[in-house]
Amino acid sequence: MKNLLLLCFTIFSFSLSAQSSLKGKVLDEDGNPVSFANVILNTASDSTMYKAELTNDDGSFEILTVAAGNYWLEISSLGLTTYKSDHFTMSGSKKDLGTINMAAASTELKEVTVQATRPILEVKPDKLVFNVEGSVNAVGNDALELLRKAPGVVIDNNDNISLAGRNGVRIFINGKPSPLGADDLANYLKSLNSDEIDNIEIITNPSAKYEAEGNAGIINIRMKKDKNLGANATVNLGYGIGKTWSANGGVSTNYRNKFSNTFASYAYRRGNAYWSMESWRDFLGLSYAAQSLTQGPNDSHNFRVGSDFYIGKKSTLGVLVSGNISTRDTRTESSNEIGTVGVERIDSTLVSNTSRYSNSANYTFNINYKLDLGKDKSLNVDADYGMFRRDGNELLPNQYVDEDGNVLSQETSFTTSPSQIDIYTFKLDYEQPVWGGKIGLGIKNALVATNNEFDFFNRINDVDVLDTGRSSQFEYFENVNAAYVTYSRALNKQWNISAGVRMEQTNTKGTLTTYIPEDDPEPTVRNYVDFFPSGGLTFTPNFKHNFSLTYSRRLDRPNYQNLNPFKYRINELSFSEGNPFLRPQYANNFQLSHTYNYRYNTSIGFSHTKDLMTRVSDVQGQALSLTWKNITDQYSYNLTFSAPLTITKWWGSFTNFTAYHTRNIAEASDEIEAVDLKVTGATLYSQHTFTLPWKLKLEVSGWYSTPSVWGGVFRTDANYSIDMGISKKFLNDKANLRLSLGDIFYSAGWEGNNEYGQALYRAQGRWDSRRFRANFSYFFGNDKVKSRKRKTGLEDEKGRAGSGGGQGG
Repeated sequence: MKNLLLLCFTIFSFSLSAQSSLKGKVLDEDGNPVSFANVILNTASDSTMYKAELTNDDGSFEILTVAAGNYWLEISSLGLTTYKSDHFTMSGSKKDLGTINMAAASTELKEVTVQATRPILEVKPDKLVFNVEGSVNAVGNDALELLRKAPGVVIDNNDNISLAGRNGVRIFINGKPSPLGADDLANYLKSLNSDEIDNIEIITNPSAKYEAEGNAGIINIRMKKDKNLGANATVNLGYGIGKTWSANGGVSTNYRNKFSNTFASYAYRRGNAYWSMESWRDFLGLSYAAQSLTQGPNDSHNFRVGSDFYIGKKSTLGVLVSGNISTRDTRTESSNEIGTVGVERIDSTLVSNTSRYSNSANYTFNINYKLDLGKDKSLNVDADYGMFRRDGNELLPNQYVDEDGNVLSQETSFTTSPSQIDIYTFKLDYEQPVWGGKIGLGIKNALVATNNEFDFFNRINDVDVLDTGRSSQFEYFENVNAAYVTYSRALNKQWNISAGVRMEQTNTKGTLTTYIPEDDPEPTVRNYVDFFPSGGLTFTPNFKHNFSLTYSRRLDRPNYQNLNPFKYRINELSFSEGNPFLRPQYANNFQLSHTYNYRYNTSIGFSHTKDLMTRVSDVQGQALSLTWKNITDQYSYNLTFSAPLTITKWWGSFTNFTAYHTRNIAEASDEIEAVDLKVTGATLYSQHTFTLPWKLKLEVSGWYSTPSVWGGVFRTDANYSIDMGISKKFLNDKANLRLSLGDIFYSAGWEGNNEYGQALYRAQGRWDSRRFRANFSYFFGNDKVKSRKRKTGLEDEKGRAGSGGGQGG
């Protein structure tokens, strides 16, 4: 009867002259036969299933008519660890694997690889996967802190993210790009707790199926919705303490029957920002020495609710609603000593105690339809709407005092900066076999409308008076129409090819409106069509070696706030502003990879980026200005090596090393100063896991970054961080307690310098990185039924909007 529930199937080889059979016998650790176990024979080249069988009553199995080639075997049975064999060769004769012993789920065997839990890091052909759930040291972190730990990822002092020495990284949430700009995106990532995250995927060379944006690649943060199983619930509580405290809690639930699957989750996080910074600047004979400390509470609420409805056996209709609501209320105490270069005496000091408040509410809605047409044909349709709202204000008092503390002058300003973004997307993806391979076709339409207001008030005798010369409104509209085609096939047993091209038509319009209409500039309008080819070639001479060569053309459009020309004042001597004339940057990426024994991965890559977008510091009057500009070229070379090692049966490790050489070049023009900056750097990530008695697991992990460059012109010094944590499961493994200490030596802070134009600038900063964290989670219910994995169509637009600030605790 059980044989009828799980039918074995046979894939006949086209090479009838070289067929063989494979047999063996499966016993448990007490020597009893394991009946009706699933026996899966996978091809070594791509780990796809070749044939499937069930064991007999006596535990024996036999797989007939196996073509010559390289394979590996996977055997699973309820209550026992999954068995995965080494790779072996079938060469036209019978092969007997003998007796295979399977242990209980918590037992490790000498001759098999036990997958009771996922490894913390996995190297796959097209990406590196950081399994957050398996890491003790990930507990209690927010998503931005997790990215700092991810191999090859660097986050600068403005929370911009780079990968392998290159900026232009797109952040995806559950397979969809975020529309938020650097500051708002950072604030959103700080609001996500590690307990909500399943894994982080690092994709360095995406295919044409992906959006063309992200010249350095894609970082995809997958939330735990895809892991909610059966009729169940999971609750978690966490607490962290460093210079400030933080707390978090959440619950996720899932219920499935034969007609539908419903899931929901909610998480709350309360933290406190802590960010200190010191800077020194020389310009036109004057010196400026500034220091600041930012502190304040932040709260966030995250929720997701959705259902999948099974319409017959081959189609599924899904709906999904998610939201994030957060507030930040910070105070920055700063002072800036002003003097003459070479003279110790201080002429005056600018004192500014700034209060900032922001409230964000982001909601996304998705309808998804998936149709399985049989014979590897499938259709997937997504319709999405996203609304992103932020309301912020800032109170900025400026006071100049002499060296004796006497007030020389003072003024106070108040600003409001509400913004709203609406995004509509529709996409369709279709796949089917053709010409001995598989073809993929897809279309996407995205509409984005943003509205940003900025009102500047001078506070005079406690009355706020609108300054019409400094107030304005910026509206931005973007429409992207895209279509792609991909094709892949195996040429023979050793060679595989893939190719694709994506076409994107882009229409944009940016309009700045002031209170003085005659001063309004003409709207910035752009309309252009681009083609983004991609391709790959894979060569597998034997089961020990795999070589691949890939290419892709990518672009990065300016995020919506980087185009916004508003001047956001940090104090009277520092401000940041966007650039409405900022152009997209384009990159051509090449990568050659080698994998040995399906474990050790080495890759070398080259990238040329045209019109690199970067944030540069300049001087306007006596004030330091941070703005976005295009520099001519960036040339980047990188080498990456990753290796999982099992040192002993109780000690496992993973190490990832990335070295890179980057050169940024710009010729002097009316828009930008001359730049010729070269840097050779490296990042190292290493994680070690120790399995201890009494169901204890100890983890030590750390990263190191050599001197490098952020953006286009800011050189940084070396920094590193080491974390340690321990976890224990109890109550039949349903409860898990994890304790960790992050950045033990308080060494993750940054320091660097910038020489641009006539200004020399050096700065250093720290945040609350050394923290003790405790987390408790408990699982209720059934864990035998999986919910459907889903992506939506909004992800590519969700990462390009916004401005905010502050470092979370």
